[in-house]
Amino acid sequence: MMKNKGLILVFVVLGFAFTKLPITPLPEGFVYVEDYIPDLDVELRYFTEHNFVGHKIDGYHANKLILTKEAAIALQKVQEALRSQNLCLKVYDGYRPQQAVNHFVAWAKNLEDTITKREFYPEVPKQHLFSEGYIASKSGHSRGSTIDLTITDGDTGEPLDMGGDYDFFGEQSWLSYAHISKVQQQNRHLLQTVMQAHNFRNYPKEWWHFTLRWEPFPDTYFDFPVE
Repeated sequence: MMKNKGLILVFVVLGFAFTKLPITPLPEGFVYVEDYIPDLDVELRYFTEHNFVGHKIDGYHANKLILTKEAAIALQKVQEALRSQNLCLKVYDGYRPQQAVNHFVAWAKNLEDTITKREFYPEVPKQHLFSEGYIASKSGHSRGSTIDLTITDGDTGEPLDMGGDYDFFGEQSWLSYAHISKVQQQNRHLLQTVMQAHNFRNYPKEWWHFTLRWEPFPDTYFDFPVE
């Protein structure tokens, strides 16, 4: 009998060990975008090591795109508009917890860490990342209605050529940058047009960065994790 009780105890302990811990519900007004756009291509760069810091960022515990409900519905309309042209969206970031922004700030202040400089900011001295607007102590992403994204080919899934890479700190990322090909200009114009048509406005120094007009939390910066 004692042996059987021991086995039961082992199974109970193992059961707890393999039980998935419950995920904290999202704050009211936020949603998982996959519930609205199941076929959306999501590659949260800050959940990976392929970003300007060089490793996974604080607060990113899963490759899950979170936005306010209003932003998700608007993005759904963008995806539908692109599907008619055999195109799709690819998202690099959405809601971003304040702890992630704090991580960026701490990294930017460490002037000795320049491992990613060649890829992400080759022409900008690291000490100028704040003054030139590439790093800030607050981010619109933390309000939940800002998104970083591009357009992909519906057949291959490959991103269209935008004349510059995501999160590149430099003039090449600016909308006003003229030294790109006609095709690259057309691709940027397409992204701008389809996003603006559904009430997203662009940040002029980043071709990929858009914020929903009349966002529901214009003055609130959230810090719940992406999970």
